[in-house]
Amino acid sequence: MAKGKGPRIPGGGMGGGHMMKALQKAQEEMQKTQEALATERLTVTAGGGAVTIVISGAQRVQSITVSAELMTSGDAEMLGDILVAAVNEAIERSQVLAAERLQSVTSGLGLPGL
Repeated sequence: MAKGKGPRIPGGGMGGGHMMKALQKAQEEMQKTQEALATERLTVTAGGGAVTIVISGAQRVQSITVSAELMTSGDAEMLGDILVAAVNEAIERSQVLAAERLQSVTSGLGLPGL
């Protein structure tokens, strides 16, 4: 080995440094996107508007509103069915929103599987 030269480190050249900067930038963008998703709100209704769910882009239910008519209907089974349908739809929409936003961050990296 020549004097003054250490061992070669794979990825330690110009290309490796560029990739590390790109990954760091993507990580920062991912964090910002996740923070933004936590503040975004989606509103989902079910049962003809009898149930309204507000959920964040981070899949956290913020509120559930049930109409007075449904509450006083006395049909607990129907209320349960509508709540389940509304919550599941809200979670699915929130997951789709998050996937779209996060995919836009990772698509610039050109890495398979991200």
